[in-house]
Amino acid sequence: MSAQLDSPPPAAIEPVTPRVRKDRTGAWFLAPAVVWIILFTIFPLLFALYNSFYSFRFGQRNQFVGLDNFGRLFTDPNLRNGLQVTLWFVLVTVTVEMLVGFGLALLLNREMQGKNILRAIMVLPLFATPVAMGYLGITIFFETNGPINDTIRALGGQGIPWLSSPKWAPVSMMILEVWQWTPFVFLVSLAGLQGLPQDVYEAAEVDGASGRQLFRSITMPLMAPTLWLILLLRMIEAFKVFDIPTSLTSGGPGRATEVYSLFTYRTALRFFDHGYAAAQGFLLLFIVMFIVTILYGRISELYE
Repeated sequence: MSAQLDSPPPAAIEPVTPRVRKDRTGAWFLAPAVVWIILFTIFPLLFALYNSFYSFRFGQRNQFVGLDNFGRLFTDPNLRNGLQVTLWFVLVTVTVEMLVGFGLALLLNREMQGKNILRAIMVLPLFATPVAMGYLGITIFFETNGPINDTIRALGGQGIPWLSSPKWAPVSMMILEVWQWTPFVFLVSLAGLQGLPQDVYEAAEVDGASGRQLFRSITMPLMAPTLWLILLLRMIEAFKVFDIPTSLTSGGPGRATEVYSLFTYRTALRFFDHGYAAAQGFLLLFIVMFIVTILYGRISELYE
């Protein structure tokens, strides 16, 4: 009996916790996107950066030249011309698209007969490919008997050298760009207008606010984040324009419509100077990143 009392108590049995298996379902769903970004974004970016430090001609990497390709960016008059043409193109087209697209969205957001048909017609140019728009522009702006010049002559005017004049060729390119991408601004703006709270408008109307006061004090402040986002998207796309000037004028006459992307394309695939073309690509990347940083900061402030 005493031996049993003096014996130590049995050790406490610790509960066995089952091993929890990690759920990797999310990782498997993310894997295709990660692979895609690595193969088609990160690798080409690093490969282009690597080539920009070499004399890379005719498909062969010759010798290490350091920052010489980047130094050429500041002394090449053809590059300055392409950059100037692109900046004017972006400034004019994006401004017109924002004003016209938002104005049409305000107009067709009202109650009116046949507005659904008008909305459908408005977005039709958005479904055309830019190359097709360029070739269509050759017919529209044809100087001898194109529809625009025929209309001008019928009204008593003289035909305009749309595609043969260094003055008018950039205008024809901008008209096609505005024609195609104004529907994008219209569509997103219309969606934003229809999502605005109506009770705010009703309360303001009860207080006696006029239509101009409603637009200035309610519509514009509430639509500001959406409009800044549209501006950001359109500027990014406009800087990368390539299809319309290539198919419409091939950069001519002379270099009047040679946008920056077309100049880079010719540097790489016509003159086979791939190292210099890679440096040109990074210059455009830095310009767009600078603009995106400014606009994104403005958008963040508005959302906050």
